[in-house]
Amino acid sequence: MSTLLLYLFYFITLYAFIPGLISRTFGFRVVKRGNRGVKAISLTFDDGPDPVYTPQLLDLLKEYNVKATFFVVGKHAEAHPDILERMHREGHDIGIHNYLHRSNWLMRPKTVVEQVTRTSEIIERITGETPRYYRPPWGIMNLFDYVRKHRYQVVLWSMMAGDWRESTGDVKLRQRMTKRLGNGKIYLLHDCGRTFGAEVGAPANTIKALEQFIPYALGQGYALVRVDELMKMSEKVTKKKTGWLRKTAVSAWLLWERCFHAMFRLKPAVPNDPNSFLFYRVTIYHGETIPLSEGEVLQSGDKIAELHMNNKLLYEFGQKARSPVQLAIQLIRAMERTMPAFAQTLLQRGDASSIKAILGTSMVNRGPEQFGFSIVDLPKGWFSFATRIYLKLLLSVIHPQGKDRLDQRSEMLVPKRIAMSLQEASRKYGVTVSEVASTAADSPAR
Repeated sequence: MSTLLLYLFYFITLYAFIPGLISRTFGFRVVKRGNRGVKAISLTFDDGPDPVYTPQLLDLLKEYNVKATFFVVGKHAEAHPDILERMHREGHDIGIHNYLHRSNWLMRPKTVVEQVTRTSEIIERITGETPRYYRPPWGIMNLFDYVRKHRYQVVLWSMMAGDWRESTGDVKLRQRMTKRLGNGKIYLLHDCGRTFGAEVGAPANTIKALEQFIPYALGQGYALVRVDELMKMSEKVTKKKTGWLRKTAVSAWLLWERCFHAMFRLKPAVPNDPNSFLFYRVTIYHGETIPLSEGEVLQSGDKIAELHMNNKLLYEFGQKARSPVQLAIQLIRAMERTMPAFAQTLLQRGDASSIKAILGTSMVNRGPEQFGFSIVDLPKGWFSFATRIYLKLLLSVIHPQGKDRLDQRSEMLVPKRIAMSLQEASRKYGVTVSEVASTAADSPAR
C-alpha cells in the first residue's frame, strides 16, 4: 500500500503540481502579462456569461469604450448565446474556459481536449470566429497541457483581485486594483459567481469597483485593451528594444571577430583581400582520426589548413537576403568564387607538401560536398557543446528568419566538421603540387 501511495504521489507531482508551478513561476508557454514598457492593461473576465451581471458589465465597458477579454464556460455560453453575440458585436475578445468549470488536474488529457474543443465550437457557432486564447479553470495546467502544442495560446494573469468572494467588498477590490496598477498587467476578474468556490453575488462588487477603477486608470494615461492588442503593443516595444540590443551585440561580436583574426593570425583565402569569404591558418590537428577521400585519413599531429568563414561578410549576406533561399544562393556563389583561389593559395605555399587537409567547423553543413568536402560528426564533449551554442547564436544573427529559424527542424542545426585532403583540393580545382612546386620552392611560407 505504501508503494502504491508513493507512486500516486509521484504521479500527482508530475501530472499536476510541477507543470502548474513552472507555468505560474516562469511563465513557460503561457502569457501572464504584457511588456512592462507598454502603458496599457487588459481586463479579463472568467466564468460567464451570466444573465444578470455580464450585461451590466458590458454596459459599463461600452460607456468608457473599453475592450476586454472574456474567458467563457462553454455550458454558460451555450445557455446564453445572445450575451455571447453581444460581446463579439461590441468588440470584445472571447476565449475558452472549458465547457464545465472543472480543474484540469481532475480530468484525463482526452477529457480536457474534449472540453476545450466543445467550447471552441460553441463560440465559433455563435460569433463566427474561432477563439485563439485558453485559460484553464483556476489557471491549473496538467502535464499534457504543458507539453502539448495547443493551437490556443494559454493566458494566465499578473493581477488577481480575489473578487469571487462577496465579503471582499467593492472598496477593497478597487483599492487592490488601483494599488497594483502597472504597465502590461493582465487583471483576473469574474462576471459570474455560479461556479464552484465562487459566491453568486460577488460580481456585483466587481462592477462597482470597476465603475471607479476604469476612469481612474484612463485618467492615469493607461489604455485598457484586449489581450491580443496588449500582445501586439508588447511585441512592438520588444522589437524596438531588441533592435537596439541586437545592434550592440553585433558590434561587440564583430569587434571580437577582428580580435580573433589578429590573435590567431588568420590569413585571407584570397591573398590581399580583406573581404575574402574564407580565412585560414596553418596549424597542427589534434583530435580523432577523420576519414578523407580515396582512403586518406587525417590523424592527430598532421598539419592542416584550419578554415574560418568571414562572419562579417556572412552577417552582411544575411542582412541583404530576403529569404533563406537567397542567403543559401549567396553562400554557394561565395564558395564557388573563393575555393579555386584558396586551393591555389595553399598549394603555392612553401610548406604545401606537408599540409594534409583543409578542416573547418560549420553549421552550414548541407552542400559542402559539392565543393569536395567530407562531412564528419564532431566528437561529443565540451568543444562540441560550446561550438553548437556559438554557431546557433551566429545563425540567429545572420539568418533572415533570425531566432525563428532555430525553432524549425532544430535537429538539423548541428555543427559538424567539413574536411578535404589537399590532394583532393588540387584534383578538384585543377592545380597540382607539382605544377606550382618550382615557384613555391623559392617562396616563403605565407
